[in-house]
Amino acid sequence: MTLDVVAVLFPNVTQLDLTGPVQVFSRLPGARVHLAWRDDAPVLTDVGFSIVPTVSFEDAPQADVLLVPGGQGAFDLLEDESALDFVRRQARGAQCVTSVCTGAFVLGAAGLLTGRRATTHWASHAMLELLGAIPERARVVRDGPVITGGGVTAGIDMALSVAAELYDPETARSAQLALEYDPQPPFDAGRPDRPEADPAQVRETISATHSRREQAVRRAAERLVG
Repeated sequence: MTLDVVAVLFPNVTQLDLTGPVQVFSRLPGARVHLAWRDDAPVLTDVGFSIVPTVSFEDAPQADVLLVPGGQGAFDLLEDESALDFVRRQARGAQCVTSVCTGAFVLGAAGLLTGRRATTHWASHAMLELLGAIPERARVVRDGPVITGGGVTAGIDMALSVAAELYDPETARSAQLALEYDPQPPFDAGRPDRPEADPAQVRETISATHSRREQAVRRAAERLVG
């Protein structure tokens, strides 16, 4: 079996949104991972180091699995018709169309979440509805061929779920074991509803996130119905 994973790379991507699931996919038998952007120049991530694309939009193979990570840079793609067109074209032939974190908004702006259940990072979750999605609070949400992961680290869970579906649970478990993916965080503060999460931080983060991103999402929503 050959599995072509095409991941969209873009400036200011949250690198773990990309590298977490890519690390899982790279462990699958016959998997080939392609990092797609406009050209082959290094792309700066949100943590200050760059990742080099392996293929251009023009030369990317048809994806079996399409992966769209998130980050603040994802919101720049909402008004980037060439990137959105690439996502649409790839999605038409993919077995699985996936996103991590706010990569879901790119899928939404491409018209791929209309009427579908989806998830994203908790701070941006409510805005999914603006793009016609049905927001669902879960680590991983599947609706047809579209599989969305929650915030950042949920990308690993999403990739393991895809691995179990496209291969089998044994292959997914083998990848999990090889990566020693056995989360045991020192604090119970990983979601807003967890007992050690700071309510003030939750409120401030949601407010700041909506202030920074909502207008871009609304403009994308207007183009969907325009």
